[in-house]
Amino acid sequence: MGMTGPVSNDSAGAGSGVASYRPALMLLATLFFMWGFITVINNTLLPHLRSVFDLSYTQTTLIESVWFIAYFVASIPSAKLIARIGYKASLVVGLGIMAFGSLMMVPAAQIPSYEVTLVALFVIASGITLLQVAANPYVAVIGPPESSESRLTLVQAFNSMGTFFAPYFGGYLILSRTVGGTSLEGTELTAAEKLADAQATQLPYILVAIVLVVIAFVIWRARLPSMGAETRKANAEERKHLSLWSHRNLVFGIPAIFIYLIAEIGVANLFINFVILPDIAGITPAQAANYLVLLWGGMMVGRFFGAFLMRRYDASKVLACFALFALVVMIGAATLHGPLAMWCLILVGLGHSIMFPAIFALGIKGLGPLTEEASGLLIMAIAGGALVVVQGWLADLYGLQASFWLTVACEVYVLWYALRGSKPTNALPPEKLT
Repeated sequence: MGMTGPVSNDSAGAGSGVASYRPALMLLATLFFMWGFITVINNTLLPHLRSVFDLSYTQTTLIESVWFIAYFVASIPSAKLIARIGYKASLVVGLGIMAFGSLMMVPAAQIPSYEVTLVALFVIASGITLLQVAANPYVAVIGPPESSESRLTLVQAFNSMGTFFAPYFGGYLILSRTVGGTSLEGTELTAAEKLADAQATQLPYILVAIVLVVIAFVIWRARLPSMGAETRKANAEERKHLSLWSHRNLVFGIPAIFIYLIAEIGVANLFINFVILPDIAGITPAQAANYLVLLWGGMMVGRFFGAFLMRRYDASKVLACFALFALVVMIGAATLHGPLAMWCLILVGLGHSIMFPAIFALGIKGLGPLTEEASGLLIMAIAGGALVVVQGWLADLYGLQASFWLTVACEVYVLWYALRGSKPTNALPPEKLT
């Protein structure tokens, strides 16, 4: 699916071949960076809000569930908006929505209000959903089809770069500047300390909003190539003879994305709460944020390495190896104690690294004109992250460490998908794909 077709209003005169899509990939990498960055700020925000509002684990993970419910709610409207105004304008609108939601965090912290915070995070996540629906299939199809998995994994590595730097940002500007963030688990805060801690989130989100507006302006002025007619929705007559559900790799890929997100988000958002436990590492939340950096750093390194491997080996086999590694270290995190359990949880970032881009690219493989519809369903499956509240509920009932057996079960399904479920059925012939 190289850029050899006609150029639409999105393009403004792009050429063909590698030279035409490389600048677009470089610019899109900034989007992947920013939504990874903002998503992981939540990892430092959750223990902070738990302290400010005296939340249970269930209430804490509900914050992240609201974030991922936005993917379910906003995916279809996002696809319709893209069809109406085009990819370039949709990217700008998505960034604008994210900036607005970030600014909503200012009054949410000033009041402070748990409910307004939930609404603000839902708005930010809705903007990210629009970017996801547009950017992931864009990256997967604008280059040669044989390197789609590698290309998407490579650009997703910049998403992980954002997740790598975010804990430093959140740890320094939120946790290290608050009483709750610099105190050991169980410390009681006064009403005045809680108010001061809540207001510490204002500056970080103002800075984020400014950066998002700048990126939106740059994209609006940029020249982006069209995805091409071959990746747009099939015309009504052709569509009658095609079925999404005849493609095994998509049918099992949708739950694979859903289940993988339960694992990734559960690990990331409960990481700080886990390692500060006395029988694990017994450190402060601010110190734990520094170790969270290593978790996301492992995802970044794994994606760069995975992109390299998938240029030489079958993507499903590479995914199977990473899934098996994640399974082993998660069993360690669920059963061991002390710093060793913490390091097992850190290492799962390496195992998780390529899962989303690999599953996404394998899920749309061979779908041709069905790619756009399939991509919308796969992005909607990101709503699986909302079920992190189930892990919060399990943590309240059986203990935080025991709740990671849910993650172990998720790794088993991803491993099965890599070995069996990702095998394409009814892949469209080459003339339908190029």
